[in-house]
Amino acid sequence: QLFEDGLAVRRAVLGKEYVDQAWENASSFSRPGQELITEWAWGTIWRRPGLDRKHRSLLNLGILITQKAWLELALHTRGAINNGLSEIEIREAVLQATVYCGAPSGLEAMMVTEKTINEMVEKGEYKRQEAEALSLVNALAFEAGDLARNRYCACLGDASYYLG
Repeated sequence: QLFEDGLAVRRAVLGKEYVDQAWENASSFSRPGQELITEWAWGTIWRRPGLDRKHRSLLNLGILITQKAWLELALHTRGAINNGLSEIEIREAVLQATVYCGAPSGLEAMMVTEKTINEMVEKGEYKRQEAEALSLVNALAFEAGDLARNRYCACLGDASYYLG
C-alpha cells in the first residue's frame, strides 16, 4: 500500500507521464531504486503532516540547488508549479539560494528553472498569471525605490536610515 500511495503522490507532483515513463524505463538493476524512492520519499515523507506539498517543493528547490542536481531541479520546478508555487516564488527561492550557494550555482539554477517554466508555458501546462507579472513589476519598482532611498540617505550621511 505504501508503494501505491507514494506512486499517487509522485504522479500528482511530478506528472503522470514522467513517473510512468521512469517506471517503464527502469531496468531490473534500477527498479529497486525506483521502488525505494516511491515508497520512502513519496509514500512516507511527502505524506507526513506538518508541511504541505507547496512547502516541501520549496525546500526541495533549495536542497537541489545546493547539490547542483540540475536534472532533479528541473523536475522539481515542475513539481513546485504543480504544488502551487508561483513563478515569482520560485525565482525568489533561487535568488535566496544564490546568496548561500554562490553565483555559479545560482545562475545555473536560474537558467534551469526559467527553461522549465517556459517549457511548461509552451506546452500549455502552466499559464502565467497577470498577477505574477504585476508582482514582478512591483518588485522591480520597490527595488528601484529602495536603491534611490539608499543613495539619498548616503548623500545626506543619514545613518539613522540604516540603523532602523
